[in-house]
Amino acid sequence: MKVTEMLGRLHWRMIAILTAILIAVPGLALASEEGINSADNAFILIASALVMLMIPGLALFYGGMTSRKNVINTIMMCFTCLCMISVTWVLWGYTLAFGTSLGGLLGGLDFIGFRDVGMEPVDNLAHATFASFQMMFAALTIALVAGALVERMRFGAFVIFALIWSTIVYSPLCHWVWGEGGWIGELGALDFAGGTVVHISSGVAALVGCLVLGARTGFGKRPMPPHHLPMVLLGAALLWFGWFGFNAGSALEAGALAASAFMVTQIAAATAAMTWACAEWIRHGKPTLLGAASGCIAGLVTITPAAGFVGPLAAIAMGFGGGLFCFYGVTVLKHRLGYDDSLDVFGIHGIGGTWGALATGIFAVEAIGGTPGLLEGNAAQLGIQAVSVLATYVFVGVMTFIILKAVGAVVPLRAGKNDEDIGLDSALHGENGYSDYIGGGVLTREAHGIPATARTEAAY
Repeated sequence: MKVTEMLGRLHWRMIAILTAILIAVPGLALASEEGINSADNAFILIASALVMLMIPGLALFYGGMTSRKNVINTIMMCFTCLCMISVTWVLWGYTLAFGTSLGGLLGGLDFIGFRDVGMEPVDNLAHATFASFQMMFAALTIALVAGALVERMRFGAFVIFALIWSTIVYSPLCHWVWGEGGWIGELGALDFAGGTVVHISSGVAALVGCLVLGARTGFGKRPMPPHHLPMVLLGAALLWFGWFGFNAGSALEAGALAASAFMVTQIAAATAAMTWACAEWIRHGKPTLLGAASGCIAGLVTITPAAGFVGPLAAIAMGFGGGLFCFYGVTVLKHRLGYDDSLDVFGIHGIGGTWGALATGIFAVEAIGGTPGLLEGNAAQLGIQAVSVLATYVFVGVMTFIILKAVGAVVPLRAGKNDEDIGLDSALHGENGYSDYIGGGVLTREAHGIPATARTEAAY
């Protein structure tokens, strides 16, 4: 009897607590009446936070791969992208990407300054939720580009470049693919979570950027190994974790499609990591942690455009191809062509994104995404994917070159040789990543009586 009474009291207390919550948060109680699905909205808010976490993860991933004297500068570039693009996305970036289409090429000014972007529904989500989710994609994309430019680009020049590039390259491309009425989307190209919009665009911009800047001092003449492999793995793990929000969240609802995207994301990443490690084991005789981490990212990049269109077996095939092609791009192609892509942005994001976009046209399953690919008899889809890839390469490549040349006409793009020698951390930021480091920082070197221009092997 006492147990029954206790359960009854607990039951009514729970009802009272829930009622109080619903009264305190009116939007929660009225969500269904307003056309907003509370579960979906909460899921995408969490996914947005996961994508945001990818940028600090990227900062650690990139930071660990640089030299000790440039780790702060590398992390600062990524972190600045998160802050700056969050502001510009509100002011003009979002409306240029998702405003009313102007001829399929650019969004109108409907949402400038986030006008009318609030609690009103957009399909099943609050408009603010959708806009915030897309904000994280915009910030991540330009942060990816930084990996090709680190250790030699002036920080101020990068900030200006990032601001312009995200405005006149990312937002229009985003509209082409995802904006209502965008011409690539209308063509029928499939890009579930950003194979062209995020990865091919960042990879191509990275390639053009490193060609315009030129190679780092000493490139090809001395080893330039990562300075902190545990940091690299921690960054890769955070990227992998955040990528579930990136891909599963792109379903824009907490349903079966999100579960499928989550599953194939894990499968492709794991497959590509093993593929890369085995490839270097065969080629070089030893598997490395850096190789496994790089392969993991290659697999994540590859599956991104296909996550909502393919099944698990296709994810294995795509992950295997992504690991193999990106391994070749980083270890063979880069050295044969002689370009200095500092952290292999093109080798992983450009090549991986290209393979992923094309493979989507091969492996897409009608029962999952609604559009069949080549293996289901729709050869035209592969052709459409190829058109979207080619258009992205041309648009991003030409525009990135123009932007860099324009910025370079106003401010120097590249740090001076002395700044490169002592490290951009001290030269441009006045700080070092490690308090006991005396190899490259002006402040620390002078404190130890070492001339700022003196070059030591410890700097590398």
